[in-house]
Amino acid sequence: YDIIRSLHRCRIIHHSYQDPMAVERANLLNMAKLSIKGLIESALSFGRTLDSDYPPLQQFFVVMEHCLKHGLKVKKSFLGYNKSLWGPLELVEKLCPEAGEIAASVRDLPGLKTPLGRARAWLRLALMQKRLADYLRCLITRKDLLSEFYESSAVMLEEEGAVIVGLLVGLNVIDANLCVKGEDLDTQVGVIDFSMYLKNDIDDYRSEERNGQIAAILDQKNYVEELNRQLNSSVQGLQGRVDSLEKSNSKLIEELAIAKNNIIKLQEENHQLRSENSVIVMKAQQRLEATQGDVDVELNTYKQSRQGLDEMYNEARRQLREECQLRQDVENELVVQVSMKQEMEMAMKLLEKDIHEKQDTLIGLRHQLDEVKAINVEMYQKMQSSDDSLKQKNEMIARLEEKTNQITATMKQLEQRLQEAEKDRSQAEDGMRKFKQHFASKVDGVLKQITQREKQMLQIETDLKIEREWRQTLQNDLEKEQKTVLQLRTEAQQIIGLKKEFHRLQDENRQLKGVCEEQEKALEELGYKLSESKLKIEDIKEANKALQGGQVWLKDKDATHCKLCDKEFSISRRKHHCRNCGEIFCNACSDNELPLPASPKPVRVCDTCHALLLQRCSSTAT
Repeated sequence: YDIIRSLHRCRIIHHSYQDPMAVERANLLNMAKLSIKGLIESALSFGRTLDSDYPPLQQFFVVMEHCLKHGLKVKKSFLGYNKSLWGPLELVEKLCPEAGEIAASVRDLPGLKTPLGRARAWLRLALMQKRLADYLRCLITRKDLLSEFYESSAVMLEEEGAVIVGLLVGLNVIDANLCVKGEDLDTQVGVIDFSMYLKNDIDDYRSEERNGQIAAILDQKNYVEELNRQLNSSVQGLQGRVDSLEKSNSKLIEELAIAKNNIIKLQEENHQLRSENSVIVMKAQQRLEATQGDVDVELNTYKQSRQGLDEMYNEARRQLREECQLRQDVENELVVQVSMKQEMEMAMKLLEKDIHEKQDTLIGLRHQLDEVKAINVEMYQKMQSSDDSLKQKNEMIARLEEKTNQITATMKQLEQRLQEAEKDRSQAEDGMRKFKQHFASKVDGVLKQITQREKQMLQIETDLKIEREWRQTLQNDLEKEQKTVLQLRTEAQQIIGLKKEFHRLQDENRQLKGVCEEQEKALEELGYKLSESKLKIEDIKEANKALQGGQVWLKDKDATHCKLCDKEFSISRRKHHCRNCGEIFCNACSDNELPLPASPKPVRVCDTCHALLLQRCSSTAT
C-alpha cells in the first residue's frame, strides 16, 4: 500500500500506449522536483550549510546524473561503446567563460580517471559556486550543439529540461561545503532511493508550512538581487560618465598643448622682430659714423687748401655764399633726417608699447595657466631676457642721442672754421672744384639714403599693420583659451566630485555587505544555538514531568494574566489551557493546533510549545 501511495504521489504511472521516452522524461521531472524540494526543506531545517555526507544532497546528485544521462548518444571508441556526461558539460566553458575555473580545477584533480567522475565533480563545484542553474541554462539554449551528444527526445532538448533548470534556481539559498578531492567519484553507483520521498499527512502539513517559508526566503533573495542589480547599473552609469569626462579632459589637455605651442611660436616671431629692429639700429649707427668720417676728411682738405687763396678773394666770397646756400640746404636735409629719426623713435616706442602689451598678456596667461608651471617658468625667463634686450636698446638709443649731439657740436665747429676761412682767403680754385665734386657725391649719397629710408618706412608701416592684426588674433586666441581653461576647471571639479561620490558609495557598499554577512552569520549561529537550547529545555521539562508523575494542569483561579503577552483576563479575553505544558494563555497566544502523543487528534497548543514541537519533529526527521 505504501509503495502504491508513493508511486501515486510521484506520478510515476506507466501507460502501455504512451511514448516510453515521454514517460521517462515525466518521471525524471517529478523526481527532480521531489529531490530539489526535499533538499531545500531539509537544508532550511538543518541550517542551510550542507556537507557531502548529507543524504538528500547525495540523492539530488543521483537524480541530476540520471537527468543528464537521459537520451545520451552512444559513442564508439577503440575501447568499446560508452556514454559520457563530460562531453556536454565541457561545452559550458565555451558558452560561459566564468565556468573556466571549474573546468580547469576538475581537470587538475588527481583522483579522477573517468569522464563520469569529472562530470560528478563538475556538478558539485557548480553547486558550491551557486551557478549550476546559470550554467545549465546557457547549455540548453544551444540545442544545435547539444544535438551532437543527445537524441532528439532527450530531457535536455525538451521542455522538461527548461523546467528542471528553473527549479535549480532555488538551490542558490543553500550553502554547500563539499570536499571533492577525498571522494571516489569514479566508482559510485547512482541508485535513486524512493523511501526518502514517502510522506504522511503530518509531513504534508509540515511541507505546506515549509513551502511558505521557502517562498518568503526566495522573495527576500529576489528583492536583494534586484537591489544589487540596480546598484550595479548605477555604478556602471557612473563609470561610463567618468570615462566620458576623462576623454573630454584629455581632448582639452591636447588643445591646451596646441595653444601653448602657438604661444611659443609667437614668442619666437617676436624675438625675430626684435633682432631685426636691432639690426636696423646698428645700420643707422654705421651710417652716422660714415657721415662723421666724411666731415673729418673735408676738414682736412680745408686745412690743406688755405695757402694761395689771396688773389681769388672775390670769387671765393661768391662761392662761399653759394656754399652757405648749399649749407642751408644740407641743414634742411639734416632737419629732415632728424625728423625721420624722431619718427623712427616713435616707431620704436610703439614697438615697445606693443611689447609691453604682450608682456601684460603673458602675465595674464601665467595667472590663468597655473597648472603648467614649468612652461610658465620658461616664459618668465624669456620675458626677463626680452627686458634685458629692451634695456640694451634703450642704452643704444641714448648713445645715438649723444652722437647726434656730437654731430651738432662738430657742425658748430665747422661754422667757426668757415668764418676763419673767410678771414684767411687762402683757398684756391682747385680746392673749390674738389669741394664741389665731394659735395655733389655727398648729395647723391644723401638722396640715396633718403630713398632707402622711405622704403624702410613703408616696410615698417606694413610690419606695424601686420603686428596689429597679429595682436588682435592673439587677443582672440587668448580669450578662447581662457574660456576653455574655465570649462576645464569646472569639468575637473565635477570629475573630482564624482570620483569622491563613487569611492564613498563603494566604501558604503562594502561596509553594508560586511555588516550583512556578519549579521547573517551571527543570526545563523544564534538560531542554531537557540534551537538546541529549546530542545534541551523541553527535554528537561518532559523529564521533570515524568519524574513528578505526569502533566501539571494549572487551575483557573491561579492565573489572572496570560503567561506570554501578560495581558489581564476579562470577559472578552478568556482563559485557555495548553494541552502540552498545562499553562493558561489567551486565545491569541494559544490558537495553534498540533497532534500530541496523548491525543492523536490536533489539540490546542501555545506558541512556544508549537515552535518547540515543530523543531523537534524537524530534527527527528533529519
